[in-house]
Amino acid sequence: MEPVSAAVSAVLPAGGSGERLGGATPKQFCGLQGRPLVSYAVRAMERVSWISDIIVVVSPENIETMKSIIEKYGHKRVTVVKGGITRHRSIFNGLKVFAENQSSNRLLQKPEVVIIHDAVRPFVEEDILLKVVTAAKDHGAAGAIRPLVSTVIASGEDGCLDHSLERARYRASEMPQAFLFDIIYQAYQQCTDHDLDYGTECLHLALKYCKTNAKLVEGTADLWKVTYKRDLYAAESIIKDNLSQQICIITDLKEAVAQVGFLLHESLKSQVKVEAISISLSKNDSHLQNIFSGECYNFLCINDKEYATEEIQQLVDMLEKSNIPLLYPVVLILVHLSISENISFSIGLEELTKIKKFAREVKKKNILVYGLLIQCKVFLLP
Repeated sequence: MEPVSAAVSAVLPAGGSGERLGGATPKQFCGLQGRPLVSYAVRAMERVSWISDIIVVVSPENIETMKSIIEKYGHKRVTVVKGGITRHRSIFNGLKVFAENQSSNRLLQKPEVVIIHDAVRPFVEEDILLKVVTAAKDHGAAGAIRPLVSTVIASGEDGCLDHSLERARYRASEMPQAFLFDIIYQAYQQCTDHDLDYGTECLHLALKYCKTNAKLVEGTADLWKVTYKRDLYAAESIIKDNLSQQICIITDLKEAVAQVGFLLHESLKSQVKVEAISISLSKNDSHLQNIFSGECYNFLCINDKEYATEEIQQLVDMLEKSNIPLLYPVVLILVHLSISENISFSIGLEELTKIKKFAREVKKKNILVYGLLIQCKVFLLP
């Protein structure tokens, strides 16, 4: 996907107390498959190469918690900022880091466009981010929307129905939203205390104080916000499903091996998301690194070498250096092709013992290694 021709950064408000979720832990720090929810949102931004800086705004008592999450999961380009007592005050604090250079860690460049996205919306994709950023460049502000699911009604002072809204005319405001930085920062500078304390809609601030009519962009169904405990269960289910729905097939550069990889790709692509690449594992391949950063957890490594332990070790080393969070099992299936005229094939006991030992060691790191031996007989034409 082509990057935008503008400096873009993101602000993620993560200072909520999670009252509606219940429990002592704020929802942004609740674990999904052992990893905090906020980490998924940060990772979603990190995967977009054209986002320069990511500001995570948290309550003062959670600053050290957030810093430890960044360190543990190897997040990059992230700055932690102290939040305010309300959502708008927290977002304003995040914007001030760029305008007033309040970051004590490093110099942050003021972006042309800033994305605002909730830290408890973990499934945002690059496509919708690109759409709102592009629209914000053209219109000054933009935000994702979704159709209303339920009809909105208003009650009178007596608790009885006063009127209802025509659902077809209205939309639910979602995240992400994007703004020309100068517009949204100017809007926050002019905000009243009432806006900062009781308001929730950033697009409204841009309209009220800067006369900027936001472009509304139709969002996808996965932009929902984790609010209640049941949402955590739903999010965890989506994550598990996503992990099982993608696989990377890795072959070396030999024609016969690459052909097997191609045939596997063709047979699997209707069932799961498949990446197939032919590389030399001895080289630091950028395409493979991108797949790692995209959090693929299933790998099929095909070769025709008699001793492949060294290659699988290289793959494990690359996985660990990529900072992929090994909280879910990473499955490596090593497929050895024996292509010869002889039908017999055997693997030495010493090599088999070495592979078994290696598999036991990496299993401690949550990496599961499996081996598959395939005999391919070559028929020579007369």
